[in-house]
Amino acid sequence: MIGKMNHVAIVVPDLAAASVIYKNTLGARVSQPKPMPEHGVSTVFVDLPNIKVELLHPLGKNSPIAKFLERNPGGGMHHICYEVEDIERAKEHLLAQGARILGDGEAKTGAHGKPVLFLHPKDFSGTLIEIEQA
Repeated sequence: MIGKMNHVAIVVPDLAAASVIYKNTLGARVSQPKPMPEHGVSTVFVDLPNIKVELLHPLGKNSPIAKFLERNPGGGMHHICYEVEDIERAKEHLLAQGARILGDGEAKTGAHGKPVLFLHPKDFSGTLIEIEQA
């Protein structure tokens, strides 16, 4: 069902500083910050030859990642994103297998402009999983 890994998301306490580290220290291509108020985050993508790294920072006090950053002030890995060919078919399969979908269970438009769903970490060995329409 799942395709290739799309990205690994890392919550960072300072989006600009993290971007500089990836760009200058590691020599990676780094996107401009993109505020995503509908998700409560600002995001930057680091493009690597085989995967992307998504740097996340809370956008406002009600951000879903604000508590993560409170518990982990230095930041840390937040989730892994896998691509799926058909997100609705994947959702049906996951629900039939007993997986829990976070939020209202409906796909939202993600940072790449494609539908995404988040799966409960307790159903996936403690890892928050995002699936994204390929």
